[in-house]
Amino acid sequence: MENLKETTQELLAIFGLSNLDNKALALLNETEFKYLRDLKLNLNSTLTSEFLSEKECGLIGLSVAANNQNAILIDFYKNYAAQNGATADELAEAVSCASLLASNNIFYRFRHFTQKEKYTQIPARIRMQIMMKPVTGKEFFELLSLSISAVNGCEMCVNAHEDSLIKLGTTEERIFDAVRIASLVTATGKVIY
Repeated sequence: MENLKETTQELLAIFGLSNLDNKALALLNETEFKYLRDLKLNLNSTLTSEFLSEKECGLIGLSVAANNQNAILIDFYKNYAAQNGATADELAEAVSCASLLASNNIFYRFRHFTQKEKYTQIPARIRMQIMMKPVTGKEFFELLSLSISAVNGCEMCVNAHEDSLIKLGTTEERIFDAVRIASLVTATGKVIY
């Protein structure tokens, strides 16, 4: 049990916390359950990638944390991305992408689910200027968009962004790693909030 408490403290220390009062973490901390060790290792694996820079890992983490409305993870990934060279504009763009894709994912999921031609003919009327000249560049903005779309479960958007990325010359390994990071940030947020 002592090792588990130590693991919890190590996990919290990553976020600069000494204590966190939430029911999910309390349940995991009450027993010898070993998932917290996995969670800590998975979290650490979101910070580096063979196919993404540390700044990109941080921006993906920030965008997903914003999408999931997790204040602790927003601060953590904002600081990590900034420490690795992200500008204020790039940080803001990662959050903006999460907000924009929240609307797009709902809208396009609706179109996909209903499969009615009429809905594809009606203008979306969703302003998306940020996609025209993203500060982070077209390729990385598409990568952020794909990551958020995967988290939000929009098949139509995932397919569209993945196709755009392939056409832009992005490797499948880079795409896969971005989605892997998004999934682990989401998993972490189920315990750290």
